[in-house]
Amino acid sequence: MAREKCVLAYSGGMDSTISAVWIRERYDMNVVTLSVDLGAGPELIGVKERAAQAGAVESLVWDVKDEFVNEYIFPGLKAGAMYEGVYALSTALGRPLMAKKLVEAARQVGASAVAHGCTGKGNDQVRFDSGIMTLSAHGDPLRIIAPAREWGMTRDEEKLYAAKAGLELREVGSDQRVYSIDRNLWGQAIEGEDLEDTWVEPPEDAYSWTKPIADTPDEAVEVTIGFERGVPVSIDGKAVSGVKLIEVLNAMAGEHGVGRIDHIENRLVGIKSREVYETPAAIVLHTAIRALETATMSREQQRVKANLSAIYSDMVYDGRWFTELRTNIAAFMDSAHEFSTGDVRLRLHKGSCMVVGRRSPYSLYDFDLATYSTTDSFDHESATGFIDIYSLSARTQARIQTNRETR
Repeated sequence: MAREKCVLAYSGGMDSTISAVWIRERYDMNVVTLSVDLGAGPELIGVKERAAQAGAVESLVWDVKDEFVNEYIFPGLKAGAMYEGVYALSTALGRPLMAKKLVEAARQVGASAVAHGCTGKGNDQVRFDSGIMTLSAHGDPLRIIAPAREWGMTRDEEKLYAAKAGLELREVGSDQRVYSIDRNLWGQAIEGEDLEDTWVEPPEDAYSWTKPIADTPDEAVEVTIGFERGVPVSIDGKAVSGVKLIEVLNAMAGEHGVGRIDHIENRLVGIKSREVYETPAAIVLHTAIRALETATMSREQQRVKANLSAIYSDMVYDGRWFTELRTNIAAFMDSAHEFSTGDVRLRLHKGSCMVVGRRSPYSLYDFDLATYSTTDSFDHESATGFIDIYSLSARTQARIQTNRETR
């Protein structure tokens, strides 16, 4: 009888590599690794060789950067998806796509199980498991294996296990600090080592995308982002793909120290966690689209959007991407951004990202109404009647109820 197969989400790092060995030994299954390229960079170099070293029977590497940008990042940008107002959800937006690809890979290779490297105290286990279960609800159920959640090994025990299995990994034996880093095109999340002490400033070696302020250029740089219906489509007037646009902004903003986030975050499982993020492009684009919205959306649209943004952000963070409510909110965001077309000019300097100009053919800003110059077209006399009606409710309540005994 043929051995069952398990598709393992594989980064090539120590955790996922020893997971491949552990699954073969513990469950007597053939392991197929799946490395999903979300723009993680050099980490994917050599993943097939490391997977083979760990005993994988097959290694899949899928480039899904365009899908990630167009179907996850940009919808999140339009929705104002910033968890607790600061985190651009780089990891959280990538997980549902990875879960989707795990299910697709399992169907492709005939696997009965999928596996991921999430621990039992983080958010990602919820994002993976709920996504996988939802997406496989109409077919044969897929078994979910989570080695790091099941084996209970400490970091030192993992290193010993790797050495016993004969694995040569870059983390093992290093005297340098080893951070837990999840990286994709939209940002990187950095955890571990000194970062777990909330009083200690993150060491410079924790950062790799953004320069310290002292090393940034003395001269500011300006960049203009062009939008069409809430989607960024150009830099300084030049049309570029979504992937390229984000790559350029990551490099440009990171050079000027923009994009560092140090945040004590409320995890879904109830734990407060100190999280350090680098999200240069995300900071620039969220700043830009908020500026454009102030010109193209009414006050009521902006406020309804702000309320729904908080709900949307929580849903993404909590692993509820594949739900009808998120789809409903996304439909509102698409409609609200129907006229979010225009340009936003930003200045990057010494860690700051400042809007210095915005324009749109659909801007609701009317110069002649707003100005106090001689071209002022506002009827000042109409203000008297407006204020009389506007204050009527408050005046009526004050006249009838003020100083009235209510006991």
